[in-house]
Amino acid sequence: MTSETITADAAGTWTLGDLTVNRIGFGAMRLTGSAAFHHGTPSDRQRSIAVLRKAVELGVNHIDTAAFYFSSLRSANEIINSALSPYPDDLVIAAKVGPFRDYTGEWGTSARPEDLRGHVEENLRQLGRDHLDLVYLRRMRQDSVAEHFGALAELRDKGLIRHLGISDVEPRHLAEAQAIAPVVSVQNRFGLDSRNRVTDETVRLCGEQGVAFVPFYAIAGNAGAEGATTAHDEAVLAVARAHDASPAQVRLAWTLAQGPHVLAIPGTGNPDHLAENIAAGALRLTEDELATLNSLHRQAG
Repeated sequence: MTSETITADAAGTWTLGDLTVNRIGFGAMRLTGSAAFHHGTPSDRQRSIAVLRKAVELGVNHIDTAAFYFSSLRSANEIINSALSPYPDDLVIAAKVGPFRDYTGEWGTSARPEDLRGHVEENLRQLGRDHLDLVYLRRMRQDSVAEHFGALAELRDKGLIRHLGISDVEPRHLAEAQAIAPVVSVQNRFGLDSRNRVTDETVRLCGEQGVAFVPFYAIAGNAGAEGATTAHDEAVLAVARAHDASPAQVRLAWTLAQGPHVLAIPGTGNPDHLAENIAAGALRLTEDELATLNSLHRQAG
């Protein structure tokens, strides 16, 4: 399949609260370097800016980021601000709060509820915005999300946040958060070869309740923050050959096929990979191909 003229609307749309986004978006984590956080070498700043501008040209209107996405030289939020401000009216920027990295890049103590306003304000400062469209509370091993999510709900009431989401959660956390304020999106690790029964159940519940499910590491697989996996099952390679597509495109197409509420936020600092990822939104798998890949997913994890 060709990637040159396919735009993000080929994947269809979903509504986050009152904000309509194309189901193929962009994850900002890889803007800062060859691998996430401090694992790789810093990116070329101008190329990262060019990737973001190209993403918007190709119809991407949903960008996922965080203040803790930075390498030794680059900040994802600063690059987004430089590349896209003043922002297009239809651009939805989602940020995550909860985790914390100090100026050296080392992970620090996760936020207490009273710290979350500072996390939100830092994202606002870096992005040059007066509000955030969507903020995820990233659960950091706490058993209950009520106190943290309640703090974010208060910031929503004050106008700093438009919509709320939760990340790295189980169904019980979704119910707990929904009792406090509306949840428009859930973000968990999920992919073709990374099965977690609890997450599979979360995907199903989100679909029933009209909540978006936005997986991370959908392409990376077990490689995680280090980048896209190169370990592809023969079944994935066979589907890729049948569609003249890449294995990464097959993984994204499978992800989107899990339900109309499932979005994708593949990230890259490479313009060619960007076009390829967006084009995956036009790839339609056959019923037999989906059955084969679903079976592969059930065997994983």
